[in-house]
Amino acid sequence: MTVPVAIPSTTERLLLVALLLVIALGIQMASDVVIILVVSFILTLLALPAVGFLERRGLPHGVAVAVVSLVAFLLLIGLIVLLVFALQMLATDIGTFQAELDQRIDGALRVLDQFGLSLPAFSASSFDLGEIAGTALAWVSDLGDLLMTIFFVMIATFFMLLEAPQLPVRAARLLGPDSTALDQASRMSGFVIDFMVVRTETNLVHGVVFGGVLLAMGVHAAVLWGLLTFLLGYIPYLGLIAAAIPAIFFAWIQYGLPGALAVVVVVIVLNLIVENPVFSYFASRTFEIPPVLVVLAVIVFGWLLGVMGMLFAVPLMLMVLILVQANEETRWINVLLGVDRLFEDRPRPS
Repeated sequence: MTVPVAIPSTTERLLLVALLLVIALGIQMASDVVIILVVSFILTLLALPAVGFLERRGLPHGVAVAVVSLVAFLLLIGLIVLLVFALQMLATDIGTFQAELDQRIDGALRVLDQFGLSLPAFSASSFDLGEIAGTALAWVSDLGDLLMTIFFVMIATFFMLLEAPQLPVRAARLLGPDSTALDQASRMSGFVIDFMVVRTETNLVHGVVFGGVLLAMGVHAAVLWGLLTFLLGYIPYLGLIAAAIPAIFFAWIQYGLPGALAVVVVVIVLNLIVENPVFSYFASRTFEIPPVLVVLAVIVFGWLLGVMGMLFAVPLMLMVLILVQANEETRWINVLLGVDRLFEDRPRPS
């Protein structure tokens, strides 16, 4: 049975829009702090199943949190080392890549000349891979701010995990044990955990397979492109495309148009056999969010929080939907967006 939703007056809606703009500007100004808090909260949700698993094996809560935090720290360090190593290997062979690129560009210009198309302002020297690689390495070598952010994220996540068992009790005392908002928040936090776990597993499969295929083809920096596929796969729709572009470019440098087309085919096939199970996974759990809303979330949170906002756009959007649904005066927004069904009590298929 559908419950009628109160729609505010025009004045109230205008005030709500103005308030949202003020909040958005405040978030953008304090983005560094907001990123630490948001990422820590999402990582806490992601780590809770692992902590619960260790507790069921008999470990005390504090020890389980310490073990999960240590494993996460080692994985993060390994990921950073692998990324830096891959970039350094790419920079080492930059001279070879530049020579191959010059040959491809000269060949393409000769083909255009045969068809009477001349590009006098365009030549092989227009692309300097050495300059691009130097900029990338300079960014990687200046990791002070990034490492500081990671440090605070890890500390905040650790203490959030320690406090996690007490949060439901405190929320029940504040809102009441039978609170609808509490039940809805619990359901949506489960959706966030589902999304992050399945997205991580899918990105891992996608990155390993894509990197392995590129390595078998002999494409330059195959490990780096596989790693980028894993990381950028968190950005809905756009991330996997962005990760595939450099791999296609280097395949074209090495093997010409046939090599580039081969990588394009690999990307399409992997999207069909790896990405589709993700969508079916969520479809079986009535996780139905309009694609346009996901894209808008990527744009908005990317504007507010930069790359980190794009990576965590879907979890952030789910958190916003929780806050909207918890308030009777704003619940109409979820109805308008078509996501109010996420909060309905209905059985899920097994």
